[in-house]
Amino acid sequence: MSDPDADLAARVGELVRRGFGAATAVERLAPLAGDASTRRYVRAWLRGPGAPASAVVMILADRGIAMSSDELAVFAEPPKEIPYVNVHRFLIGLGVALPALYVDASDTGLLVLEDIGDVALWDAVQGRPDAQVIDLFERAVDQLLLIELVGTSRRDDRCVAFQQAFDRRLFDWEFEHFIEHGLVARVPRPIPSRELDELRFYFGRISAFLDAQPRVLNHRDFHAWNLFVQDDRIRVIDFQDALLAPAPYDLATLLGDRDTPRVVRPELEARVLDYYAATWAARGGAPWSRAALWEVYAACALQKAFKVVGRFHFLDTVKGKPGYLRYLPPTWRQIDRLLGARQDLAPVRRILAQYAPELPP
Repeated sequence: MSDPDADLAARVGELVRRGFGAATAVERLAPLAGDASTRRYVRAWLRGPGAPASAVVMILADRGIAMSSDELAVFAEPPKEIPYVNVHRFLIGLGVALPALYVDASDTGLLVLEDIGDVALWDAVQGRPDAQVIDLFERAVDQLLLIELVGTSRRDDRCVAFQQAFDRRLFDWEFEHFIEHGLVARVPRPIPSRELDELRFYFGRISAFLDAQPRVLNHRDFHAWNLFVQDDRIRVIDFQDALLAPAPYDLATLLGDRDTPRVVRPELEARVLDYYAATWAARGGAPWSRAALWEVYAACALQKAFKVVGRFHFLDTVKGKPGYLRYLPPTWRQIDRLLGARQDLAPVRRILAQYAPELPP
């Protein structure tokens, strides 16, 4: 019987020789922490002339052809290449600071990538003074605007990101995901159908509002764990689900996902929002008023928070990945804050407070 580790080492050795020359060898491999996706990663330490000291190997499930998010599988035919490679080609051409793709062996289930280190933006801002936190988040906004403004202006329909959109269907799907996995499945007693219908009515109003917004290219998961700091430079990963969405969607993810509000308090949030609006206009985007930006941003943030609650309960109960439940208390606090600012959504809070202990009555 073959040794899987030895088999992987042999395959990686072949690929790095392809990428960096016949004299390149793999000294050792070590697994890296994964995320919610089906991909796995290992770090390979290399030796040989012209080779970097290390590289990261992405190991794809099912050769990575399927979309990593089931709800995005809207194509008439499956993509002919994996979304990661397809979107990487487009974004790297914009100057977005992605890891270099050294070797594309996706036909065998492997990619060899630049090693950008282990310092996520979330880790980099811990314990730093506010000025340094804002500086790092503003650098992240600079990368975001490359995607949103330059990327949208250079639309290329060969890139799968332009073939899918955050539309009414997808917003509604994510709200329903919350109702099913984040609410009904965890409440021990039946929830009256009239209350579920009322929730769907108000969620539908948010979906319709967001569906009516102009769409630009978005990363889709632009949070502080998918951004790394290397030599004071922001590097961007996990971009394969890029799509068209309201402009503030990624900004809401950047400033409000998971534990981020512990660092990006409301006063810092306001400063980064102002930077986003000013830089957006300076780079040729149609100017935002502060009120208009906040309205769309807050709606995106609220919708994303409900999606996260549903998704993380789904990962726990269906996928057997309970580790993400630790992020739910701050996500519920985000929901509480944003619902509290919307008198028109008071019925949503009233209904949820009966069933979600995270929401105070």
